[in-house]
Amino acid sequence: MKYMILSYGSQQDYDGLVGKETGKPAWTADEFTAVVEFMGELNKRLEQSGELVGTGGLAEPVHTRRITTRDGAPFVTDGPYAETQEVLAGYWIVECESFDRATEIAAELSKCPGPAHVVETAYADVRPIHGSAPEFG
Repeated sequence: MKYMILSYGSQQDYDGLVGKETGKPAWTADEFTAVVEFMGELNKRLEQSGELVGTGGLAEPVHTRRITTRDGAPFVTDGPYAETQEVLAGYWIVECESFDRATEIAAELSKCPGPAHVVETAYADVRPIHGSAPEFG
């Protein structure tokens, strides 16, 4: 069964990563290195177990384009979006025996190091991928 694990952030989080002023402490080089190492180790473990299908981090929200429909035609708006506080920051697609196992994998993300103000608000969602898991009632 395949599941998507989604992690979230904000433009402010991306700005802090690169040292921009956000009103909260910027990430240190050591904090950034620790996150990169943590993610690399997590991904390696998932690859070795055969559970990792794919993973990726997304560019900051300022580089987003939203496509909607206006008057029956596609309409493109460039980001960022003031009304959006949280955005998808990264994802993993895992293939494992159960929703509980996918949840265990996602729970590993709570061990990811980082500045306290980021760690305290971080979360991830786990969602079954249609057609690969039993339907939920």
